Amino acid sequence: MKIFVDADACPVVRIVENIAKKYQVPVILLCDTNHVLSSDCSEVLIVGAGADAVDFKLISLCHQGDIVVTQDYGVAAMALWKMAYAIHQSGKWYTDENINQMLMERHLAKKARRGSSKNHLKGPRKRTTEDDQRFAESFERLLCKAFVIGGVWKR
Repeated sequence: MKIFVDADACPVVRIVENIAKKYQVPVILLCDTNHVLSSDCSEVLIVGAGADAVDFKLISLCHQGDIVVTQDYGVAAMALWKMAYAIHQSGKWYTDENINQMLMERHLAKKARRGSSKNHLKGPRKRTTEDDQRFAESFERLLCKAFVIGGVWKR
C-alpha cells in the first residue's frame, strides 16, 4: 500500500505525512514544475506542467488498495475505478456511491459558470484548524480501513 498525494497547492500534505509515518506507509507527492515541493519523509515526483500531467501520472502509478488524496473529482473517479481509496482534502471519502453525483454537480456548475456573465468566482474560504483536524481524523480512519481490508495491518 502507498499513499499518493495530488500535491499541487494541497493544504494537507504534512498531515498525510505525519499519519503515514505513524503507520509506516510510504507517501508519494506528485506536483508539476510550477509547484515544486521538498520533503524529508516522502518521495516527491515532479511532473511536467502540461494540462492534467500530474493527474495522469498519479493514476498510472496507483494500484488497488492504495490511497489517493486529491480535490479533483476526475482523479478520484479514476482512482476508484482502479480499486484504490480516494479522499478529498476536506476529509470526505470518495466512494462508488457518491462519485457520479459529484461529477454531475461539477459539470452543472461549470456549465452554469460558462453561461453566466459573471466570470469572477470567490475562492475557497480560509482553512481552519478544525478543517485540519477533521481531515486528519477522516484520513486516519480511511488508512485503518485500507489496512484491515487489505490484510496488511502492521500496527
